[in-house]
Amino acid sequence: MEVESVESLTPLLQPLLQEADQWGEVLLLLVLLVGLEAVLSADNAIALAAISRRLHDPARQRMALNLGLVLALVFRLALIALASQVLAFWPLQLLASAYLLWLCGRHLLGKDDGADDDDGAGQGPTAADHTHGSHHNPGHHHHGATLGSIVATLALTDLAFSLDSVSAAVAVTDRLPLVMAGGVIGILALRLTAELFLRWLEIFPHLETAGYLAVGLVGLKLLLRLVLPAVEVPEWALLLVVAGLFAWGFSLRSEPSTLPEQGSGDA
Repeated sequence: MEVESVESLTPLLQPLLQEADQWGEVLLLLVLLVGLEAVLSADNAIALAAISRRLHDPARQRMALNLGLVLALVFRLALIALASQVLAFWPLQLLASAYLLWLCGRHLLGKDDGADDDDGAGQGPTAADHTHGSHHNPGHHHHGATLGSIVATLALTDLAFSLDSVSAAVAVTDRLPLVMAGGVIGILALRLTAELFLRWLEIFPHLETAGYLAVGLVGLKLLLRLVLPAVEVPEWALLLVVAGLFAWGFSLRSEPSTLPEQGSGDA
C-alpha cells in the first residue's frame, strides 16, 4: 500500500485505535479490580462459610449462601453508587468495625454454637454434631440460628467487609460501572469460594477460628482508620498476617467421620 493511501486512512483509523485503547484500559482495570476483590475477600469467604455452617443441613447452607449473597450484592451496588458519601460517613465505619469485632468475639467466646431451630428439634444429633464429637444434653435445648437470621447475617457481614474492598476499588478508578462490574464478579467468586471453604471447615478444625480472627483483624483495621486516620498500616503487612492465620488454619487436618445416611422415610 502506498504512503499516500496510509495517510488518507489515518483519520478514519484513529477513532478505532482510540476506542481499542479505551477497551484495553477497561479490561485491564476490570482484571485489576477482580484481582483486588479476590485478595481482599479471602477472609470474607471463610467468614461467610463459617456463618452458613451453623445451618447443619448442606442444602440449607447453600440456600442461605445464595439468598445472603443476592442481598449482599444489592447492598454492595448501593454502597458503590453512594461511595463518595457513604465512605466518608464515620458512624457507618464505626458500626461496621464494631460488628466485625462482635462476630469475632462471639465466636471466640463460644456464643455462636447451636442447632437449627427450624428442622433440628426432635431429630437427635446431626451429622455435624457427630463430626465435632458433641453430645446433646437431654435437659438442654439449643436455640440456634434460623435460615432468615443466617441470610441477614451473611448480607450484613459482606456489607461490613465491602467498606474495605469498595474503598480500595474506588481508589483504583472512579468509573462506577466498572467498579460495579468488579463487585458483581467478586460476589460470584465469593459464592464459589465460600462453598469450597464449607468443605474445608469440616476437615481443618483450626480454619474456622483462623477465619474469625481475620474478621477481627479487618474490624481493627476499620477502627484504626477511623480513630487514627494519619496512621497507615501497609496493606502487605495485613496480608502477611492473614496469610499466617490461614497457614495456621490449614496446619491441622482431621478426616470427617462418615455416618450411614438415613432413609428419607425415617421419622
